[in-house]
Amino acid sequence: MYITELEKNYLNRNLNPTRMVDISIIIPVYNGEKWITPCMKSIAEQSILETDVKVEVVVFNDGSNDNTDLILNKWKKYFKENNMNFNLTGSHISRGVGAAKNAAVNQSVGDFLCFQDIDDVMHSDRLLLQWKAACYNHNALIGAKISRTPVNSTPRLTRWANNLSPKQLKSQIYTSNGPTVLMPTWFCHRTIFDKIGGFDEGDRGTPEDLIFFYKHLDFNGDVLRVDEKLLIYTYHKDATTFSVKRNHIWKIQLQRLEKCVFPNWKQFIIWNAGKAGRKVVRSLSESSLNKVTAFCDVDKKKVGRTIELYCPIKHKVIKKVPVIHFTDAVPPLLICVKFDLTNGQFENNLKSLNLSEGDDYVFFN
Repeated sequence: MYITELEKNYLNRNLNPTRMVDISIIIPVYNGEKWITPCMKSIAEQSILETDVKVEVVVFNDGSNDNTDLILNKWKKYFKENNMNFNLTGSHISRGVGAAKNAAVNQSVGDFLCFQDIDDVMHSDRLLLQWKAACYNHNALIGAKISRTPVNSTPRLTRWANNLSPKQLKSQIYTSNGPTVLMPTWFCHRTIFDKIGGFDEGDRGTPEDLIFFYKHLDFNGDVLRVDEKLLIYTYHKDATTFSVKRNHIWKIQLQRLEKCVFPNWKQFIIWNAGKAGRKVVRSLSESSLNKVTAFCDVDKKKVGRTIELYCPIKHKVIKKVPVIHFTDAVPPLLICVKFDLTNGQFENNLKSLNLSEGDDYVFFN
């Protein structure tokens, strides 16, 4: 497998002499018996193993009560026989995804960290291509495009994740999809993890990946994506992602908007006079609420009305907001409309305004 002279120089000059590993694959596992073999097989078939780059696998068994430990020990033996370190650690009691990732990283010794979920499968060039990208930018959280199994199980998510532009990777960060590079595709230099201090170890349902992602951006971190499908991302009813409540994500995202976006806007319009837009207005701080001048919408039944937003806690109307047609909206706009649900009508309406994402509008959906 071809490695450039510059990449060889990285190995010769920059490898931490206290470590003998370049890449640590970080895998938290909870009751993963049905997924372990395909995942490990994909790691064993990585093209980077044909080079001088040293790779280790670090697995944290987070209190599994199935045959996870038995199967993992078989794979530990396999990797040992093939001269590759396999560090298996764990806890008898489940500590949660964030704690499991932190524990695995703390047991690892690689200069780079590759995060892998046990129910997903790597394409053979994943490690090589992401490692090459990371060699040139130690400040980047690097993702990849995905394919989904079962096929077409979440087509809107897949289209969104695979088609974001480089600029949108850092601007379209307030959607229900979470981080713009999906957590199971993350690859980064260890210094990023150290700077952030690890993942949040809150209760089950905490979006530890989103919290980490925002902290990375707060430290002026870069976000990049290798534009090849390097991971088969599995959809199933027991996936950890389903334990994360959308309302929890929504609150974290709104708090960040209040902190990072609204202070830069003297006033703004909310695109969506329906339930989603009204929820936002009711939840704003007083300073942000005072900046809302209007809703905009396409619904003729709403345009031209004034919506009175009643707060049941304060027992009063907290804001009277007029509804205008979207063509009359003046930026900046907070867009609370979901993508890819109107056969392109919403996207065409937005495009017709000739606005710049991140400067003239922000998505919050």
